[in-house]
Amino acid sequence: MASSRYRWVIVGAGGLLGCVAIGAMFSLPVFLTPIARATGWSVTGVSTAMTIGFLAMALASMAWGHLSDRLGPRPVVLIGSVVLAISLALASRATSLLQFQLVFGLFVGGACAAIFAPMMACVTGWFDTQRSLAVSLVSAGMGMAPMTMSPLAAWLITHVDWRTALLIIAGVAAVLMIPAALLVRRPPVLEAEPIAEGSGEAGGPPDMTLGQALRSPQFLLLLTTNFFCCATHSGPIFHTVSYAVACGIPVMAAVTIYSLEGLAGLGGRVAFGLLGDRYGAKRILVLGLLVQAFGALAYVFVRELGQFYAVAAMFGFIYAGVMPLYAVIARENFPLRMMGVVIGGTAMAGGLGMATGPVTGGLIFDSFGNYGWLFVGSFGLGLAAFLMSLTFRPFPKGATGGGEAAESPGRA
Repeated sequence: MASSRYRWVIVGAGGLLGCVAIGAMFSLPVFLTPIARATGWSVTGVSTAMTIGFLAMALASMAWGHLSDRLGPRPVVLIGSVVLAISLALASRATSLLQFQLVFGLFVGGACAAIFAPMMACVTGWFDTQRSLAVSLVSAGMGMAPMTMSPLAAWLITHVDWRTALLIIAGVAAVLMIPAALLVRRPPVLEAEPIAEGSGEAGGPPDMTLGQALRSPQFLLLLTTNFFCCATHSGPIFHTVSYAVACGIPVMAAVTIYSLEGLAGLGGRVAFGLLGDRYGAKRILVLGLLVQAFGALAYVFVRELGQFYAVAAMFGFIYAGVMPLYAVIARENFPLRMMGVVIGGTAMAGGLGMATGPVTGGLIFDSFGNYGWLFVGSFGLGLAAFLMSLTFRPFPKGATGGGEAAESPGRA
């Protein structure tokens, strides 16, 4: 009974950790124009720091996930929390564009990777029922970032210079994340005794090895779908504030668009979690990816604040809602003992997809003076993600890790 109650503490800790970590990293879109004006660095150059951050997050995700499988999630998220706070402080002192790109990109991005995959893997192990809802609530915590950390960054930038503002955000990260990391525990089934490589806990073919999992069509399809899904919404998310400012909307009002998108995303995560538990995670994911594609395209037609609000609310509800479902599908198809690596792999693909948006959008804006082609391209990527999701098939019931059964997709 105690562990049944404590699992919601894990959800709360995961939500707080994700909110602060993602919020700290996504403070950069708010700082984008002030940094460029204060330093003379180009919008593309500053945006590249975010691209490097997504690449670092992607490349570090499987490593952090594997480490959390071996050591447990607590030491991993604790290290990530400390590194994140230190990295933000160092980035605020950067004296050159290259230094800023490397410090903010490599270390902030790498530290965020230590939070996402280990916490998602941890939460899936604590829940046998209400799993989609639990994972979505952790993701909802991350979705609180545009309503908490982004307005904080916007308020700070109106009162102090960007360096001081970023240093304050580093302090906030340290004060909130380190205590939350200490609350994290392994799932009880893994805490009781180490699970052997061939053990058969629920969630995948009982004798599947890690190598077989990573080579399976199911894993590869999860990766590629998540890559195109994240590439779809990366550019629109990162450049929404700059796009609105370019349309003549004041910066504080533009940040409220970003915050509304996050608020809608909070509702989307909860709604998609409930729908995933009721109708199946894959079915809801497929539908969400199709709507997401058209949501990205809708930005082409907006110019006024009210139009931005309407599109941002719809787009945020959808893209945020679909993201937690990848972890649920992973847990339904692969053993718990390798969740850190599997979810880390999907996070890696998502990070690579997210890395495409900031620099691509910056290049498009610097070249054409507007973001139109960014949203058209995002629409095409969204359709690709939708088509890929249609081809995913779970492992056949009763399949084993060896032989053709584990290597061939079964029926949906």
